[in-house]
Amino acid sequence: MKSPFEQNIIAMVWDCDKTLISSYMQEPLFRHFNVDGGKFWQEVNALKAYYGKQGISVNSDTSYLNHILTYVKAGLFKGLNNALLREFGKELKFYPGLPQFFGEVKSLINDDEKYKAFDIRLEHYVVSTGFAETIRGSAIAPFVDGIYGCEFIETPAQPGFLNSADVSDAADIHDASREISQIASALDNTSKTRYLFEINKGSNKYPETIDVNSSIARESRRVPFENMVYIADGPSDVPAFSILNYNGGSTFAVYPKGDVKAFRQVDALRRDNRVQMFGEADYETASQSWLWLTEKVRAIADSIVERKQAAIRNSAGAPPTHLN
Repeated sequence: MKSPFEQNIIAMVWDCDKTLISSYMQEPLFRHFNVDGGKFWQEVNALKAYYGKQGISVNSDTSYLNHILTYVKAGLFKGLNNALLREFGKELKFYPGLPQFFGEVKSLINDDEKYKAFDIRLEHYVVSTGFAETIRGSAIAPFVDGIYGCEFIETPAQPGFLNSADVSDAADIHDASREISQIASALDNTSKTRYLFEINKGSNKYPETIDVNSSIARESRRVPFENMVYIADGPSDVPAFSILNYNGGSTFAVYPKGDVKAFRQVDALRRDNRVQMFGEADYETASQSWLWLTEKVRAIADSIVERKQAAIRNSAGAPPTHLN
């Protein structure tokens, strides 16, 4: 059976905090409501022990989302809604070279005649344990093909909603009186790998047809893992790094310029074979990170060309010749 996909897509998959931006995306939230961010995170770090005394186990990676809802209920984040979370995206400060690098590396592949002959294209995805809405409101959003992050519900479906004529209008999303009240999706460092498989299998593009848990032969998947590059900043991304390394993909870690502690951290990842390479979080043209990432995607594109050319040669029989 012929594969439904040409496997001509290259995917660069990005973490966000400390990878694309130098800080954490919750900082505009704390500034807006004049809340001490340090105190908030101290409380979050103590939640596991606090609830453990009650015999309740909480996920350390995502417990901060519930604590945000607690702050909303307590009035400290009064009026926090999805529209406001998106507005905070305008305040995110990206590392040098961003978001321009996203467009540059796409053009290197998408506009090259050698690659255009085989319709080879590059896509960008952001997979984050932060707020999807904040990333959607940031300067990087126009350059990406998919954003996966934590999301909130403002108006929960009520009992009997299936029989109710009162259906909330999505256009009311900018209603200032709304507040977030439930968690719609929560990503932790392990569940990030789910979205690698969504991109790999194509369920992100065809959700009605392909389920992420569907059994699909490797040669029938939309973006083979060997066509992927995963870029992140540290040990919390080891599950995603491992998936790519095991399946022939490419992995790259970044650290802030001059940060010795962060440098040692990513160097340890390289020595432990968790990542293939690392560089400064500087995406300006001709920087080390720019060079490694652009050369890597070119190498992937070249391998696709070679595979396509080999398939064409193998499909053509030998031409007739004159007999001696």
